[in-house]
Amino acid sequence: MGNAHSGGKQQGSGSSSPSKAKGTAGAGEPMQANGGSAVAGAAPGVRGMTRTASGADIQDRSQAQFQPVDKLGRILAKKCEELHGIHGVTGDVFARYVFPKYPDLGHKLFRYLRFMSHAKTEHLGLVAFRQQSEKFLALLDDSVILESYVRMFGDLNESELIKPENLKHLLRTCYNLAMAHYSDGPQSCRLLNRTLESVVQSCFFSKESLSPGYICRWLENNVPRLVPPIHKYCVHALSTSHRTIMDNSMVSNSETVVSISAINAGEASYGLELQTPILEKTNPFGKELGGGVGAGGGIGGASMLPREPGKPLTAEERERLKNQQPLLPLSEAWLLAGSLPPLYSKPQSVPAPINPNSANLTSHIFLAKLLSLVPSHWTSLYDSRLDGSGTNRFLHHVLGYRGPNLILFRCEDDLLFCVANPNEWRETHLYIGDEGSCCLQLLPKFQMLEKKPKSLYLNTHIRGYPKGLRAGSDPRKPILIVDEHFERLEYRALQHKILSIEVWGCGNQQQRDVQLDIKKWQVKEAERQRTVKMTAADWMDHPDRYLLELGGRQNYNNSST
Repeated sequence: MGNAHSGGKQQGSGSSSPSKAKGTAGAGEPMQANGGSAVAGAAPGVRGMTRTASGADIQDRSQAQFQPVDKLGRILAKKCEELHGIHGVTGDVFARYVFPKYPDLGHKLFRYLRFMSHAKTEHLGLVAFRQQSEKFLALLDDSVILESYVRMFGDLNESELIKPENLKHLLRTCYNLAMAHYSDGPQSCRLLNRTLESVVQSCFFSKESLSPGYICRWLENNVPRLVPPIHKYCVHALSTSHRTIMDNSMVSNSETVVSISAINAGEASYGLELQTPILEKTNPFGKELGGGVGAGGGIGGASMLPREPGKPLTAEERERLKNQQPLLPLSEAWLLAGSLPPLYSKPQSVPAPINPNSANLTSHIFLAKLLSLVPSHWTSLYDSRLDGSGTNRFLHHVLGYRGPNLILFRCEDDLLFCVANPNEWRETHLYIGDEGSCCLQLLPKFQMLEKKPKSLYLNTHIRGYPKGLRAGSDPRKPILIVDEHFERLEYRALQHKILSIEVWGCGNQQQRDVQLDIKKWQVKEAERQRTVKMTAADWMDHPDRYLLELGGRQNYNNSST
């Protein structure tokens, strides 16, 4: 794959000294580099050339400043020499050993490193690999990091335009990485494609391709916390993979290789456990949701006969199945956690290591906290399909919860909206909400409608003021308007019938317990007021007695009547 040079044949390792690089200035060599012009003291033969065919910067001949990358490069180069007879790093070896659980991500990253090095060979020389890896690890600006990954999952051509399938691939990789370490094992979501399509359609808006800069700005404004975890994982993999690659010459080196049992157990993530959404499941012995699916595949439970295999669904059955779909599947929870402020998705505290003297366990816990993105536990407060619809049912289940919460409205025409409140809901004639107050559209297109304080409103009994629930910082023109009966929702001056409502609590368990305690107290107080024991002397001065007398019951408490 390498080019023929006037000074002889080059292996493309990128590790030759500057004196040997004099003969590599043949035709076809790239004349540009990130390092700029030649430094003073360089050999005259390399004055017009800055890179070798394998992508190494000739002017950068310093020793590795980051030892883990240098160790990883030497290990991968040895693997490539054993497998392919090439003194360098190839994409298949890099993906196989550095990203064993996510080989596609490994191939994308290697392709990006090779593209940035302007290498003419299919592999990267050892020096080029070290240089590009250190530059990649040195990225600190969030905007630069985001643009790097958008370009990484693109076609990496001269136009550098990003297509819808490129962005969808990036989002799917982020989702797979977040879901792979679920507490109950890796999770999948059957509605994932619908969730990803809502983001891609909203970003591209019927365009065939967009520039990386535009996509980065859109991601920063709508889902700012969705992509950063993938960079943290890549940084961790590049920094620690040299300790997890089993090499015959390093089996006895306890400082370099982790325990063999952990590797044999398939711990490709090096002991990391990412915090993924844990959604409280509905009680399987409670109320059924619209009949459910019968044992024979029938819809509607025991009231309907089992369906015949292969028989298509009727329009009524298809609509009933659509109504039974959860408003907040796992993919939507992941998307919301990446778009809402961090207070809605505080990760669960990681317990202390069993062996406090183990430095590896401590670093793993730190990285687990670092990679945490999505909520540790979201509690279902209200579901109109289970708890009943109406204003009273909504207020009964929602009021008293003093943590951040999400309200989902599913309307006709496949519309799904979300109102995020960082504080407790209370009835008032004023607009409430802190900096974390948000209003979003989830389906059919994902869009952050507004994120401003003092933009939430709830009033059901105060006269002289609008009734219902509203979201929007402008009281004269709210973005979302829910009527006082919670039956219709107005969006952009169009009325939509509300089909179902869900409310999720995003706080900790203590906040949920406080709400339950308040409700228990209310029930006990109502029972106490219902069975009041009153003597005749107390009744003589009781205000209810005078009201009854005004109504014509003068001898209400007279035993003779």
